[in-house]
Amino acid sequence: MHRIWSAFVLQPHRAETFKLSKDPLFIEKVRDIVGLYLAPPERALVLCVDEKSQIQALDRTQPLLPMRPGQIERRTHDYERHGTTSGFAALDVKTGKVIGECHRRHRATEFRRFLDTIDAATRAAPDLHLILDNYGIHKTPLIHRWLATRPRIHLHFTPTSASWINLVARWFATLTEKQSRRNTHHSTRELEPAIRAYVQHNNHLPKPFI
Repeated sequence: MHRIWSAFVLQPHRAETFKLSKDPLFIEKVRDIVGLYLAPPERALVLCVDEKSQIQALDRTQPLLPMRPGQIERRTHDYERHGTTSGFAALDVKTGKVIGECHRRHRATEFRRFLDTIDAATRAAPDLHLILDNYGIHKTPLIHRWLATRPRIHLHFTPTSASWINLVARWFATLTEKQSRRNTHHSTRELEPAIRAYVQHNNHLPKPFI
C-alpha cells in the first residue's frame, strides 16, 4: 500500500477544511475591499483594523534549549498560563506601519478607546477608511455615536465568514509566529511590553503585504 500511495502521490490520511461565505453581498464587499487595497481614494488613508483576543502569557515548564549546529530549538510541549490580554491593531495598507494597543478586556469600550487612538494618530488624513470584520463590538450604539461625530471616517466590513480578506489578520499571524510563540512570559505585564516592542520593531522597517 505504501508503494502504491507513493507512486501516485496519494495521502489519504490528510484532510483540509473549507468554508463558503453565505453573505448575499459577498461579491460587492470583496470588490469594495480589494478596490481599497489596489486603488485607494486620492488623499485617503486605508487601515485594516482587528483585535486578537485571549493572547496568553505562557511559560514553559522547563527552560528552552537553544539551537546549535545540527539541532533546532527545543521546548517542552506543556506550559503554564499566566493570564491573557487582547491586542488591537490597525495596519496601514500602503506603508505596512501598525498602530497597536493592548487591553485586558475585549469590549466595545476598549474598541472605542482604540478608535480614539487611531483618530488622534491620523488627523492629517482628510478621509480615513477602516476595514473591519463583523464582530459585534464594531457595530454597537456606542460606536455608531462615535462615528456620527467624525464624518471623515468610513467603515468597510468584510463578508461573513471571510475575515481572512482583512490584511491585519496576516499581521497578527506574524506576531504569533515571531514573537508570542517563540518567547516565554511570566505575566501579562511581561507580555504586553513585548507586543508593543514588536509593533515598534515592525514600524522601524515596515513592509506592506503584497
